[in-house]
Amino acid sequence: MSIRLPQLDWASDAAFPPCHRALSDPNGLLAFGGDLSSTRLLNAYRCGIFPWYSEGEPILWWSPDPRMVIAPADLHLSRRLRRKLGQSDWKISADGCFEDVIDICASLPRHGRVGTWITAEMRDAYIALHREGHAHSIEVHAGNGALVGGLYGLAIGRMFFGESMFSLQSGGSQVAIAGLCRRLTEWNFALLDGQVESAHLATLGFRTLPRAAFIAICAQACAESEPAASWQTLFDHIHAQEFA
Repeated sequence: MSIRLPQLDWASDAAFPPCHRALSDPNGLLAFGGDLSSTRLLNAYRCGIFPWYSEGEPILWWSPDPRMVIAPADLHLSRRLRRKLGQSDWKISADGCFEDVIDICASLPRHGRVGTWITAEMRDAYIALHREGHAHSIEVHAGNGALVGGLYGLAIGRMFFGESMFSLQSGGSQVAIAGLCRRLTEWNFALLDGQVESAHLATLGFRTLPRAAFIAICAQACAESEPAASWQTLFDHIHAQEFA
């Protein structure tokens, strides 16, 4: 039996199909088409939907079931990493070099994948969201200023939707997540969304949440007021030694 995948209307504010209509195989594939305008992307994330596709494919929209999430206060770092950080000169900051972070995420090889899903079109869309104050990067710098890890994603209300992360030195991405979770806890964010199930994220305390429950939390958290002032100012910096 063939399944017809819905195509999105070209109007950026057009509604998405209900997430319960997403396919189970592949898990969460909901629709295709449309564009990557800021209006459409923000509407998508508020509904528990995100784009994920490769060069040469149409834009594909996903809402997997279950979802991989963490309450920011529940983050766990291994004892081994904590011991390493006791001697670390790393510092964590936000929004200092968003374009560098997304470019590194796009350039690093991913296990089992050829090329990158961060196409030029995707890159431009998230840089636009960053300039509008919606997308943010977390950077981890060594004492000499070298970038050793980072991540980027979207903040809407009191939800943070993680998109991609990287490590140029062992533990770099975990320290970026740790710094982000500390600030999200202080700012009363409901969840950090890791999107799809991952053994690596599970070691940090991420857990699976049924899609319906995730969407309900999204609806409430995204409607809350966002932290005032710029993230770069609010985040300030965190010394990685604080996690030892």
